[in-house]
Amino acid sequence: MLSKSIEKALNDQIRIEAESSQIYLAMACWAEVKGLEGVAGFMYSQSNEERDHMLKLIKFVNERGGHAHISALNAPNVTFESFKEMFEKLFEHEVFVSESINNLVHISLQEKDYATHNFLQWYVSEQIEEEAMARTILDKINLIGNDKGGLYLFDRDIVNLTVNSASMDNPE
Repeated sequence: MLSKSIEKALNDQIRIEAESSQIYLAMACWAEVKGLEGVAGFMYSQSNEERDHMLKLIKFVNERGGHAHISALNAPNVTFESFKEMFEKLFEHEVFVSESINNLVHISLQEKDYATHNFLQWYVSEQIEEEAMARTILDKINLIGNDKGGLYLFDRDIVNLTVNSASMDNPE
């Protein structure tokens, strides 16, 4: 059974994950109209992934005797000065999501809700990957600078971007 405070915190996270999906969707639209098909495809895929994260939380809350709430969302930013600025905003948002997940973990430990704590470990690992991916993309963008050819290659190659973060490494 979920405590009321954990249920509220999880419902807050459900909203954050839904807003994350919308943020990626808005970025996909912006990139698509700018002719960045690779970036748009990447963002559409990330939007779907964030929605899946939201659904996973919804199922967990409901299965643990709580009631998942679907709430109003804050509208995402829909325009950007550059694709670099867009990815900087994405990175900032992923750091915010990580802080929110860490707060949830803290609450679950305070309340000795080890089932929720265990469930949240997947999100902790996921956020390590999300931040590493965003940081890698920003590093690549900084390498490109204002080179249009580099942007073309980046747009083409982002579809295949994989990031091996420390959380994915298997110690031997």
